[in-house]
Amino acid sequence: MENETLKIQNLTKIYKSGLLRSKETIGVNNASFTLYSGEILSLVGESGSGKSTIANLILRFIQPTEGKIFYEGNEIQEIPTIDYYKNVQGIFQDPYSSFNYFYRIDHMLKQAFKYTLKGITNRRKALESTLSIVGLNTEDILGRFPHQISGGQLQRVLIARALLFKPKLLIADEPTSMIDSSSRADILNLFKELKEGTTYTEGISIIFITHDIGQAQYISDRVLIMKEGRIVEEGETEDVFLNPDHPYTKNLLACVPSIYRKWEFDEE
Repeated sequence: MENETLKIQNLTKIYKSGLLRSKETIGVNNASFTLYSGEILSLVGESGSGKSTIANLILRFIQPTEGKIFYEGNEIQEIPTIDYYKNVQGIFQDPYSSFNYFYRIDHMLKQAFKYTLKGITNRRKALESTLSIVGLNTEDILGRFPHQISGGQLQRVLIARALLFKPKLLIADEPTSMIDSSSRADILNLFKELKEGTTYTEGISIIFITHDIGQAQYISDRVLIMKEGRIVEEGETEDVFLNPDHPYTKNLLACVPSIYRKWEFDEE
């Protein structure tokens, strides 16, 4: 039986706003799913479908209205904060907003040593090893400020910073949307390599959040299709994209340019 890294049970998030907080907006509506060890699970849907809300709930940035989240069998709110973030790290849409532009990259990466790898005497070697995993040359990166490197390189630095914690779970929220197309393929391949494991990591479970069906199809073991806060379809990637069941999934796929269709879209 596969080990469960993350288990979501009946998760709901309702935002309240307006006068006396009387207006309610549903961010996530009764979502349940499981992420298994060493797999990439993609959350796919349009903007506003609830994908990023789920990411923020898993990362404990916001609290659920109802439902529970379990990491390796323990409810996440019961796990000490430092212990949780050693194991669960986020990669975000805009790499430029994730760094302090007054500090060089080596300074920002070394902040991870406050919480992990405290016994490492050769921190430079640890940085070089991690940057090598994400395909960066140490001499070209460490002494620079964030604005002095490209968006693709900065996103790799962000991934390297997360890897310094040796996490077991990465939450990647639209990690390629703000970088050029040539860098996107490199980042996707990097995530696939991280899932398989390297000399520095033992294989990481990844939740990959995207509105890009092509990326989800390329990178995922399984996919969840979200609409208006609900999970409307889920399954193995090939099954969902080649034989979609829900009308919304068919609609999404109908918008993707393709020479060949494996199924016929029936409007419902």
